[in-house]
Amino acid sequence: MRLINPADFTGEKAWDAIDIEKIENATVRLHWTDKPYIWHVNDGAEVFVLLDGAVEMHIRESGAEKVLSLKPGDIFHAETGDEHKAVPLKPSRILVIETEGSI
Repeated sequence: MRLINPADFTGEKAWDAIDIEKIENATVRLHWTDKPYIWHVNDGAEVFVLLDGAVEMHIRESGAEKVLSLKPGDIFHAETGDEHKAVPLKPSRILVIETEGSI
């Protein structure tokens, strides 16, 4: 057993992570970032929980780009094939649950 305080984790580089658990074919990871991620499409569903900071989640639906503003406590869910990009507005900590090996 262990207790993880997200506020204690700051990565050395953007999107550094602590691997918390692997459950069947999914990973649970705590990420720290201060830089945007790339546009990507996951190999499976993704659950993105903003713990602290501020993130704009850019999404593409039917060729149109939209921006969702996330605040601490918000949960973003992407299905397989959903194109998205996370853009932190300040240093942020995020709990991500996704298929193992997903980008």
